[in-house]
Amino acid sequence: MGPFILDLHGHELDAEERELLAHPTVGGVIFFSRNYHDRAQLGALVKAIRAVRPGLLLTVDHEGGRVQRFRDGFFPLPAPGRLTALDHPDKAALLADAGWLMAAELLAHDIDLSFAPVLDLERGSEVIGDRSFGADPAAVIEHAGAYIRGMRQAGMAAVAKHFPGHGSVRADSHKESPVDERALAEIEAADLVPFKTLVSQGLIQGMMPAHVVYRAVDPEPAGFSSFWIKEILRRRLGFGGLVFSDDLTMEGAAVAGDYPERARLALAAGCDLLLACNHRAGAVRIIDSLPHSLQRDLSALRKRPDAGAAHLYGSSRWREASRRLLALGREQGWHD
Repeated sequence: MGPFILDLHGHELDAEERELLAHPTVGGVIFFSRNYHDRAQLGALVKAIRAVRPGLLLTVDHEGGRVQRFRDGFFPLPAPGRLTALDHPDKAALLADAGWLMAAELLAHDIDLSFAPVLDLERGSEVIGDRSFGADPAAVIEHAGAYIRGMRQAGMAAVAKHFPGHGSVRADSHKESPVDERALAEIEAADLVPFKTLVSQGLIQGMMPAHVVYRAVDPEPAGFSSFWIKEILRRRLGFGGLVFSDDLTMEGAAVAGDYPERARLALAAGCDLLLACNHRAGAVRIIDSLPHSLQRDLSALRKRPDAGAAHLYGSSRWREASRRLLALGREQGWHD
């Protein structure tokens, strides 16, 4: 398997995608809303992908709230910030339910992982908002930890983002190149704390750096920075899992050069797997420029065997967890 995660155009594989999936540089697929019509169609698409290469890592952004790629027929997950804002005696149990529901449903449809949770502090970023588990590091540790434990109970690895913290810059790195002017000591005292603590607790198997420049620390965005990935994440935090680049086609990545150069710099900085979405020509250029083998073991990120969707939807755990969150959603008016 190679280091590149490919996106797809629609509901079915086309001839070019079948050829690309067979390319030795490709190691996985990321799904978007455009790839989903209903659960039957998703199942057929996943089966077609597995027929080309059974071992590909299948991924999706499925956090809940506004970032949930599969909707009709899937459980309507609340945004994490909505759950953490509640004054509820069983908040940790609700967060664990949400993490379990998200993970169990994806795994039952043969999807290996969701890029979750968001560990950014909620401090004014327009792109983070209620995707965050809170503004206080201690609260994020508690709340995200409960969510991750629910994911783990279902059998899914956690991929935390956006290291070392995107929550204190207002700009959206999808559209522009955000800059955080704070000193390293200030970042270490706040934004970095949830990442450090949850890594030390062994709860994080994957990490996604931010396309943010922390100018007082390093001139490169974190996803292209050896200092952030190799020195801070690997050496100081002791993280031994897989590092995913964020989407290399985002505006926040443009400062690193053209698409092949972005890929080269991300790998050199310490990323293990690369995402380049919504730009097929750019993706092809990256694929043709990359090494054909990934030097890291992906087994910690792969789904555990499960009994499938029919068994999941008939289970008492599914009925109880979904009932609790649906009732809460009706009470709070989340689904109006």
